[in-house]
Amino acid sequence: MTLARSGLRRWRRAVGGAQGGYTFVELLVVAAVVLVMATAVLPLSKVGIQRQKEVELRRTLRELRTAIDRYKDAADLQQISNLELEPDDMGYPPDLETLVKGVTKAGDATQTKLRFLRRIPVDPLTGDAEWGLRSYQDRPDSTSWGGQNVFDVYSKAGGTGLDGTPYSEY
Repeated sequence: MTLARSGLRRWRRAVGGAQGGYTFVELLVVAAVVLVMATAVLPLSKVGIQRQKEVELRRTLRELRTAIDRYKDAADLQQISNLELEPDDMGYPPDLETLVKGVTKAGDATQTKLRFLRRIPVDPLTGDAEWGLRSYQDRPDSTSWGGQNVFDVYSKAGGTGLDGTPYSEY
């Protein structure tokens, strides 16, 4: 029995003694270091999230503008039925929904539709599919849509991006 106890004592000394563990002060120091590191990481993660939303906004705007340009090209090449085009629209779509619903292909008896978007994308900054619209007849700095056609789109989100550019100018 004595041999077993002496072996246990030697084993306890080898692994750190009978009083092994951390002191309260050591735990406080570790907690303080973790807290300082967490407060340094939090602003970086917010910037990362904002940067990701801005990249998504630019991609979405590019998608919408490409669809508008494809509609304009189809109208200029007379691939869209004349019944679908208005004389004052300058070859641009009347609204974004037209890009989704599609227009009748010119000279096609089967009434095939030309579609330019699957759906109207959601603005990543506002969380909805409402976009600011500009028509060909509007002034370039106009913030209200004249309603004639859709020449350009912009985000309705307030504020500015990380580079200082207002979101409405993306």
